Amino acid sequence: MYKLIFLLLFIPGIVLGQDYARQLAAYRQQKAEAFGKQELGPLKKDQLGYIAYFPANEGMRVEARVELLADEPSFRMPTYDGSSNEYKRYALLHFSLGGKPQVLTAYQSVALFQTAAYRNHLFVPFMDETNGISSYEGGRYLDLSSDQIKNNLLSIDFNKAYNPYCAYSNGYRCPQPPKENILSLAIEAGEMKYKGPKNERPVNKSVAKNFNAAERKLINAADDNTMMHVYLITNEKELSVLRAPSEDVKFDDPLIDKLANRMFQTVQDPQHKGVGIAGPQVGINKNVIWVQRFDKTEMPFEFYINPKIIWRSKLTRTGVEGCLSIPDRKEDVQRSYAIRLQYIDRQGNVIEENIEGFTAVIFQHEVDHLYGILYPDRMDEEVSRTMIPLEEKIKFSLEKGTIVP
Repeated sequence: MYKLIFLLLFIPGIVLGQDYARQLAAYRQQKAEAFGKQELGPLKKDQLGYIAYFPANEGMRVEARVELLADEPSFRMPTYDGSSNEYKRYALLHFSLGGKPQVLTAYQSVALFQTAAYRNHLFVPFMDETNGISSYEGGRYLDLSSDQIKNNLLSIDFNKAYNPYCAYSNGYRCPQPPKENILSLAIEAGEMKYKGPKNERPVNKSVAKNFNAAERKLINAADDNTMMHVYLITNEKELSVLRAPSEDVKFDDPLIDKLANRMFQTVQDPQHKGVGIAGPQVGINKNVIWVQRFDKTEMPFEFYINPKIIWRSKLTRTGVEGCLSIPDRKEDVQRSYAIRLQYIDRQGNVIEENIEGFTAVIFQHEVDHLYGILYPDRMDEEVSRTMIPLEEKIKFSLEKGTIVP
């Protein structure tokens, strides 16, 4: 998706000798061509015809006054797959539309900002009164650039508003527009609601990587039966590792078994026993986890390579959680009751299974680590949600003598 953003940001905005409608048509054609070149993208080539747009409307091009925001802390913007991405508020964009003053916030991705090609990229997710009617119910996005700010002014063209990949396919981490970016008017411009068939995101095994030199050194620092050091949030350097998003690892990397063995020894430490552990917690930013399967006979620990949660139930449960990386702290956290897990087995096959109950909670906790999410972040998210209690409608119980996780 990032390659497409980069391309769209630098498609020429002015084509001499053409009127605006033709310029916009050319822009949209280039976008379609960019989609068509993505072998593992959210749309298949024969589905590109389902992409629809509102008619070009020059009235939806506005000049915004830019109010830069200094010393903004980073925060986690929730995504529609149940995870979140780290962003910073960059500026408030003040403009007039519909005869009234409007404000949108532009954000910078903390991860993308580290890459030179995206250093100036500004992300503007928004919702308006067309959502769920004539446009995608999850909102739309605008891509702007900080180097286009001139004299504290920045042009915003809502005709270039586009749908997130989640509009076309399941399995993508599409940010949810924050409440401050919900407009109280209809933006009848840009991309309309996608009405074609919904796809499932294909697994791209080619992005998986081998362990890097630093990771190999860490894994090989001791034998298979030696525990690894658990990274703690109280150490600033270790916290930066815990906060970094992890990468997919090649299932056949020669050190995968040794890492698995050492992580298992670590989670079994008699002094600090856990029910799961993730790569970042031992300094390895690769997508690997151990989880104790309380839903299976004898409750075994199992190792998972490149796990992804591709569906989460709307039904939630609240229970006490702790974390090996957050010492001396346990608190109630709200999680989905059931999930659908996708992972790669030791032969490189894509496996999917449905999991529920306490085991689903462990998977959610450990997979969060792979995105740099810690359970206190989930508690912060709960504050902004309104839930309907179901105690009077659903009652769970266990037979006396049953082992309670």
